[in-house]
Amino acid sequence: MRHYERTAVAGPGGSVPTLYEWAGGAPALERLTERFYARVLKDDLIGPLFAGMDPGHPRFVAMWLGEVFGGPDRYTAERGGYPHMLGQHLGKAITEPQRRRWISLLLDAADEAELPDDPEFRAAFVGYIEWGTRLALANSRPGARPVTDAPVPHWGWGVAPPYRP
Repeated sequence: MRHYERTAVAGPGGSVPTLYEWAGGAPALERLTERFYARVLKDDLIGPLFAGMDPGHPRFVAMWLGEVFGGPDRYTAERGGYPHMLGQHLGKAITEPQRRRWISLLLDAADEAELPDDPEFRAAFVGYIEWGTRLALANSRPGARPVTDAPVPHWGWGVAPPYRP
């Protein structure tokens, strides 16, 4: 496993890359979301949720994932952070089958985009996707009253929020 190789960096955790770095940064996440949303728009089950999608949506989701995985805080700076993301899900009435299809298509896109496939990265990636989609499902229900002022979550290697590198 590549990330267990010794490096010249000394100190506790000094040689551990963020998930963002390990994934390949913004270019890798943009490849992922471009491939993912191309699949989504063709899908009968979840495609209707994205009818009329802003052409910039894949790039915005890549920015979100980048910030979540330890990259720059562009989503917060440019899009409004968690409150904006939350607003994208309110009242959508996402179903469990739609949530599962979203995950399935995203994992297929991750393979196609050649994101790292080592077990450690994929476990952390899937952990976030499971966590995030379950929140989106709950927050999308009619009458949901989610917390609106939360920060963007920061996800690490096997560590859930409020993780901060």
